[in-house]
Amino acid sequence: MDLAQDIYRVTDELPVAERFELSRQMRRSVVSMPSNIAEGAGRGNHGDFARHVDIARSSAKELETQLELCVRLGFTDTSVAEPLFAAIDEINRMAWSLRTRLRARRHRG
Repeated sequence: MDLAQDIYRVTDELPVAERFELSRQMRRSVVSMPSNIAEGAGRGNHGDFARHVDIARSSAKELETQLELCVRLGFTDTSVAEPLFAAIDEINRMAWSLRTRLRARRHRG
């Protein structure tokens, strides 16, 4: 949730012309990550949970790409983006670990 707050702050600083496109995409991606994990956890079976973790990981990759675009276009300074890239990477690693455990449990029965 910290990452979501940080992304909301970054998108508040985007140029007005980007606040409705890039900003909206970035906010959707960052909100999708914890939302899909929460939804998957509530499904009650490991296969569905793992699928929702995969969706969350995809949203993290989308956010990473969108943040990179912000840096390349000069909308966000690298010093602001680097900790966010690190947070996205950490979330992706944790999600991968969770997904791996869920898939293993699903196959065990």
